[in-house]
Amino acid sequence: MNGITFENKKILVVVAHPDDELLGLGGTLHRLKRENEATIKVVILGEGITSRSNTRDAELWNKELHVHNNNILEAKRKIGYDDLSVYQFPDNRFDSVDLLDIIKVIEKEKNDFQPDIIFTHHGGDLNIDHQRTFDAVITASRPMESETTNTIITFETPSGTEWRASSHPMHFIPNLYVKIEEEDLAAKISGMECYQFEKRTYPHPRSPEALRIQAQRSGIIIGEMYAEAFVIVRSKI
Repeated sequence: MNGITFENKKILVVVAHPDDELLGLGGTLHRLKRENEATIKVVILGEGITSRSNTRDAELWNKELHVHNNNILEAKRKIGYDDLSVYQFPDNRFDSVDLLDIIKVIEKEKNDFQPDIIFTHHGGDLNIDHQRTFDAVITASRPMESETTNTIITFETPSGTEWRASSHPMHFIPNLYVKIEEEDLAAKISGMECYQFEKRTYPHPRSPEALRIQAQRSGIIIGEMYAEAFVIVRSKI
């Protein structure tokens, strides 16, 4: 895998919203637990719901937020990763939060977990929360003498990465593909279907059919049935 080994590694996944951990790399996470005995922690920074109102009022969405949090746990069981932290940054309003506040959360998670590898959003995504998450991860992982994270990898998020403008200077150009099997893809799709407020019907990119097509497309590129695509931002081996 481009000189990167996942065997017995500690992997931190930092995402903006509930469901991003499935959309971006659900199949890969399932494979890494199944084959590579990796220890995986997922950090979800935002609550993922309240942007559906004109103004943010979490109390109005209290019932839905409770359901959403249960959906996160259901999806976690489908993939089988080890640990989870969920924060409540405002959905699709990360730009209203000081970047330093997001960085501090990621720094704490990194210090507690000491990951070898971090997966996070592609910095050129349409979604502002994805962009801010990427910026915060990169800032929290500066290659200082004390930095223990050797590898940072970004993933594509269906309905967030491919919808950016064609003229955008930061296109998602994969340089790493992770082969996944049918059981990994099935776990990803099943986990995504746990998200009552996020799943969609075809031809939406978050539909089961579209997720399968995307995995097939990435697989074709490397001569396999299914794969997930990534960009290596930095890797020290």
